[in-house]
Amino acid sequence: MLIASELVVLYVVREGTAISASLLRQARLRAGLSQGELAKRVGKPSVQIGRWETGVVAPSLETLLELLRACDFDLSIDLVRYEPPANDAELVALQRELPVDRLAGMMRRARGEESGS
Repeated sequence: MLIASELVVLYVVREGTAISASLLRQARLRAGLSQGELAKRVGKPSVQIGRWETGVVAPSLETLLELLRACDFDLSIDLVRYEPPANDAELVALQRELPVDRLAGMMRRARGEESGS
């Protein structure tokens, strides 16, 4: 079975419809399946597969996993700490840092250290 590590995506509730639609379509096409073939594999109407792929509605997370697995893919989900978006001043300051300094800051934050230590 192929693992969808190439398809690293966060399933965000607010943006879940667009993300799940893209994931589902990409997995189905990579598996070489038509919507009808995927529908038969999971026992759902092909019209429903089309509605999920176009983002008209979003499948539940459990259904999305079932659909991806029917295409021989899996979705890796990890719990990560939420970081609110930075304001414009923070972004400008980060852009002025050298990449190595930005990386060092990310590593310190990942270890739970203060950014200035």
